[in-house]
Amino acid sequence: MDKLTLYIGNKNYSSWSFRPWIAMEAAGIPFEEILIPFDFPAGNPRFREISPTGRVPVLRHGNLQVWESLSIIEYVSELYPEAGLWPNDRAQRAAARSVSMEMLSSFRALRGACPMNIRRERAKIALPDGVMDDVARIETIWREMRAASGGPFLFGAFSAVDAMFAPVVNRFDVYDLVTASDTLSYIAAVKAHPAWLKWEAAARAEPWIVPEDEA
Repeated sequence: MDKLTLYIGNKNYSSWSFRPWIAMEAAGIPFEEILIPFDFPAGNPRFREISPTGRVPVLRHGNLQVWESLSIIEYVSELYPEAGLWPNDRAQRAAARSVSMEMLSSFRALRGACPMNIRRERAKIALPDGVMDDVARIETIWREMRAASGGPFLFGAFSAVDAMFAPVVNRFDVYDLVTASDTLSYIAAVKAHPAWLKWEAAARAEPWIVPEDEA
């Protein structure tokens, strides 16, 4: 099989890069990582060399390009069905994909006000309207999924849907957005995962600072 190459942005800030990276790393799927740092405010022209959208992440597999985080996760789940990126049960798989798509298409207030920032010290900020509504909906998703599966992750073992929500774990934590014990328990479980710890260590070692993402 041709090797998989995942092109990503800064680990400290790139939430969409984080999603397929942590999914593949946690599942033990072999891939090469190529990091192209952000170059604000004009953007990094190198992204256009590897991405049809001018954004990362992008997966290369031989001559094939796959872009957008969830599409990358779906593609590698088909290449490695034994990796268990999605639940085996059809109903659970449908639920996992539904909330993953909800993460993809929703929660704009939270994403806009609270950029992912692994290095950020925990502190509250003034929040615009809509952020806490997003937080409440996400907490409901997490609570219902973990209650049904028994945890510690959303569908028992760490899976694609946990990868889709991994940047939210950072946001809830560093902006001090949540207090519910079950939410904090899930955050702690994700942050203790070896794949999270590997990404976090690399993010903390990065030299780049992007003012636009320093809320």
